[in-house]
Amino acid sequence: MGQKVEQRVNLPWVEKYRPSTLDDLVSHEDIIRTISKFIKEDQVPHLLFYGPPGTGKTSTILACARQLYTPAQFSSMVLELNASDDRGIGIVRGQILTFASTRTIFKSGFKLIILDEADAMTMDAQNALRRIIEKYTENIRFCIICNYLSKIIPALQSRCTRFRFGPLSPEQILPRLNYVVDEEKVQITEDGRKALLTLANGDMRKVLNVLQSTWLAYKNVTEDNVYTCVGHPLRTDIESIVKWLLNEDFKTTYKNMKELKTIKGLALQDIITEVHKFIHRIEFPFDLMINLLEKMAEIEYRLSTGANENIQMTALISVFQYAKDVSPPEDS
Repeated sequence: MGQKVEQRVNLPWVEKYRPSTLDDLVSHEDIIRTISKFIKEDQVPHLLFYGPPGTGKTSTILACARQLYTPAQFSSMVLELNASDDRGIGIVRGQILTFASTRTIFKSGFKLIILDEADAMTMDAQNALRRIIEKYTENIRFCIICNYLSKIIPALQSRCTRFRFGPLSPEQILPRLNYVVDEEKVQITEDGRKALLTLANGDMRKVLNVLQSTWLAYKNVTEDNVYTCVGHPLRTDIESIVKWLLNEDFKTTYKNMKELKTIKGLALQDIITEVHKFIHRIEFPFDLMINLLEKMAEIEYRLSTGANENIQMTALISVFQYAKDVSPPEDS
């Protein structure tokens, strides 16, 4: 037993604590209940899992595979292909077709092919899969996993039973986070927990990765340490930036923001996202708020297309300077 624990010590926590059975999964009870019933009644259809990263799609199908097959059967009964593997039309017609067309000597009924991150597959490869899925249904079950359903051709979607894995709620993430914290004896504050949940946006993988990174870097998981570790603006920094935008002149604001960005290594994209959240708490006149949000959206769009950060930062400052000029003094 001691040797087994020793082997798992160097694993990233996200793999070390990956659920190994359906009962260990912390969310999507309705999906897991449905799939468990499929397995119990030996009526497993072709499956299509889609949704944001870190919501349990791969963990769910691997837990299903462990329930369907013994460890000895696993390697011969399960073919798992990821986006890192070549999955062009050649592999579909070769490796997948060979695996699907060979009968199993076991009595388990069917083999399982897991196509993870299938939205990276070419249209030709997806089209070649259509006939294989139909022709070898007696012998094989497919599980197609993707982040974006729109990138899977309709012909494949119609051959599968679809399940959407939505982002996890903080209530679902917290018990698992607390379990890992207790197991690894991590020093963590309450605001550190909240910062992890805020940054994650429902992604369990991100929670555990940021937790481990912060713990290794600082040995104490606090709000400031979490944000510093991932290069995210601190709440105090955003308060300072908004204060400068609303009260200082153009030159001073530019100088202060430039210095802060350089010292803290902040990205303007992150600053805009946080400023956007912050200004919703300020009671601006309705017309002014619309103008601010519209202009900030334009700046964010320009940044996403590769525009120069310094120029867009001056645009952001000018938006607030204009807002100050057109609004009465008491609103500023």
